[in-house]
Amino acid sequence: MSSLVQAQPGASLPRIAYLSPGSADSHGPLFRAFREALRELGHVEGRNVVFEYRWAGGSHDKLGVFAAELVRLKPVVLMTSGTPASLALKQAAGQIPVVLLGVADPVRVGLVQTLARPGGNVTGLSLNVLEIAGKRVELLRDAVPGLARVGVVWNPANEGAALAAREVDAAARVLGLQSQLLEVRGPGDFKTAFDAAVKGRVGGVIVQEDPLTVIHRKTITGLALERHLPGIFGLKQFVEAGGLMSYAPSYVDLYRRASVFVDKILRGARPADLPVEQPTTYELVINLKTARALGLTLPSSLLLRADQVIE
Repeated sequence: MSSLVQAQPGASLPRIAYLSPGSADSHGPLFRAFREALRELGHVEGRNVVFEYRWAGGSHDKLGVFAAELVRLKPVVLMTSGTPASLALKQAAGQIPVVLLGVADPVRVGLVQTLARPGGNVTGLSLNVLEIAGKRVELLRDAVPGLARVGVVWNPANEGAALAAREVDAAARVLGLQSQLLEVRGPGDFKTAFDAAVKGRVGGVIVQEDPLTVIHRKTITGLALERHLPGIFGLKQFVEAGGLMSYAPSYVDLYRRASVFVDKILRGARPADLPVEQPTTYELVINLKTARALGLTLPSSLLLRADQVIE
């Protein structure tokens, strides 16, 4: 198939299936950015493609079930984000092409053979975990005078979050800081984790992005403020919910770039021949209102580096 997929009269339209580990609230705007970019490439919903969605709502238990449901619909291409959902989709997909969005390290978790030569039926966009982890530790150190110990909030059920947590720990040691791992497996663990951070004399927290933490971001940022703990987060939504800072790839950019992969696959390309790409655009977002509430005077050098400052 070398030309744009077009439905024949009476034939069903090609399906693009999307498995979201999060909710329509947290991931819906990102998928809309993907659909808009795909439309610009000539793939219009209802005209020559249709979309199928499943929202796991932060439940890892639903990922395998939803992945199997989507595969039974015989889509032309499958899409998902995050490590647990990607692993579930790869296991269910058979030979159906899979496009990843923002997986921590697809090589280390066994999703692809190498970034340059993915092999198999999986390709997409990775995250530069090592660089991101180091930068988040540096930014938190710059924001918090005398920072000596950082807490790392992570969900051990998410293999990608586990990789990122280990990278944060390594980056902290390089900078002469100590770290304390704070596990959260469900909403009931958030208070316990922040209480442990206070008891451990943590000076700031790094919260790994995960469907669980994203969905409950208002609870997490509220606890951070209550415990007087400056935090740096993996998504801008945390800062909009009252968190101090976020540093992450532009997920809107990642989702828009994913449209190029899907377009190529719809035109006949094989995932094995499409190298996995890494982020090119990163965003630092700072909430000055939260900084004031925490009694922090952020250095002007940090504010000047910010892509967005929320007053």
